[in-house]
Amino acid sequence: MNHSEITDKDVIYEDNHLIAINKKAGDIVQVDETGDLSLEDMVKVYLKKKYDKPNEAFVGVIHRLDRPVSGMILFAKTSKALERMNKFFQDRHVKKTYLAIVRQRPRKTEGKLINWLVRNRQTRVTKAFPREVKGGSYAELDYTLVGELNGFYLLRVEPLTGRTHQIRAQLAAMGCPI
Repeated sequence: MNHSEITDKDVIYEDNHLIAINKKAGDIVQVDETGDLSLEDMVKVYLKKKYDKPNEAFVGVIHRLDRPVSGMILFAKTSKALERMNKFFQDRHVKKTYLAIVRQRPRKTEGKLINWLVRNRQTRVTKAFPREVKGGSYAELDYTLVGELNGFYLLRVEPLTGRTHQIRAQLAAMGCPI
């Protein structure tokens, strides 16, 4: 875990229903088998202290980012907000956009990647395959080359499915590892 406490400077947005937090690479959003302190738990502590709550604050995880990834994480502060935001995501009213830096220039400046992802439970590595494979999950994303600097290439990525390590696996499969 990169840090153990949320401060005001980690908060990107907050209202009565939602709080958006700047997730640092290495942080986990929810508790996993490692037992490391999660961002969800840190937000609970932050809200309890900030609003001097006698009991634990409600914090609902609306979406996740993989541990190695940095970005904005949105949490619900009420069960009603969690229910509504989950419906927005489920009905695809929310568009997720990611930026990825890669060392290899993609062959095309923009494109759609369709793969089947298989996760090795022992190594915890996800691999992308070009055709349907037994036990694989369908994954689709769009990408656009945004720019280049010193041999690095910036891609804007919009996943159309939400699979664990999807972007990392699909970009690696096309020869452009993050």
